[in-house]
Amino acid sequence: MSYLQRVDAALAAIRDADRHREIPADEPKYVADFSSNDYLALAADSRMVEAMRHVKRVGAGGARLLGGRHREHALLEGDIAKWIGRERALLFSSGYMAALGVIPVLANFVEVTYSDALNHACLIDGIRTTKAPREIFAHAQLPPKAQRRHPALIVSESLYGMDGDAVNLRAMLDDLHDDDILLADEAHALGLFGLEGAGLAHGIDDPRIVVLGTLSKAIGAAGGFIAGPARLVDLLVNTARTFIFDSALPPAIAFAARVGIMLTRTADDRRGRLFANAAQLRDGLRALGLPALDGPTPVVPIILGEEHRALELMQRGLERGINAPAIRPPTVPAGTSRLRVSIRADHTDEQIGLWLEQLACCTASS
Repeated sequence: MSYLQRVDAALAAIRDADRHREIPADEPKYVADFSSNDYLALAADSRMVEAMRHVKRVGAGGARLLGGRHREHALLEGDIAKWIGRERALLFSSGYMAALGVIPVLANFVEVTYSDALNHACLIDGIRTTKAPREIFAHAQLPPKAQRRHPALIVSESLYGMDGDAVNLRAMLDDLHDDDILLADEAHALGLFGLEGAGLAHGIDDPRIVVLGTLSKAIGAAGGFIAGPARLVDLLVNTARTFIFDSALPPAIAFAARVGIMLTRTADDRRGRLFANAAQLRDGLRALGLPALDGPTPVVPIILGEEHRALELMQRGLERGINAPAIRPPTVPAGTSRLRVSIRADHTDEQIGLWLEQLACCTASS
């Protein structure tokens, strides 16, 4: 049997499990799109688009330590560090690359890694590259301090992108040993929570906390970063493989991200609209008898259980021009397939109402 025949068999197994995915050939237009993490609707903001026109080049030309070093990178790193209240920040080409870069470095200084069971794949993959022993703990239930080995690396998201719930980072930090490290993935919290949208870790002044962030969600740009003590960033520059060997973020994107941060810091009106939209959707779900997590987060999962049920409801929504994507394993645990509704600041009352009307029809016919 050739390898392509084995590929065919693997694809058939994925289809049989209702887990097959495809990339559409075009950019579809929807009446209401609930699939994007562009929470503050900045990605298409005219000021962001205009920023791309005010740079001298597009591509970086190489890694930062070679020919890919540009002024826009250093300025953006300075803006990030000042915004979220850390000594220094270091850019990576994506949040995924930031996770793969920082975790192996931090693991050199601990004896064990503790990882939340619902952590994003980038965190899981970063942990898998290390030689340190690792333990997975139940979601948001870090084992008691007296039972944990240390020094330890604790890896957690601050706001979980598939379930929409937040952890108490300050309480988690208070529960650490003095020689522990807490890596907080702020990807879904940045731009939304904290002073000027600086995240849930903002205001926690402790060198044991290291922040992982992305510029591709609420900021409306692209790229990722690690922020924390200056000495740690210096070490990452010298040892993080996904920084040393990866091409730098395009300068045009770095400049647009600076504009995105500036807009984010003054976007209280957009945040207010975002939270009002999320509340409207949650109120509507409860009125339909569907569970809805309390809180203002813009991620609202509608957990359906089996893959085929999530696909069915997604397809019925698409027939009316509503895009609420079906999320299935391996993105979420088996038995928790769902529609992941991502609320944005630019959603209208009519769009949210249309989606609730669609859900009501599906619920009544089930």
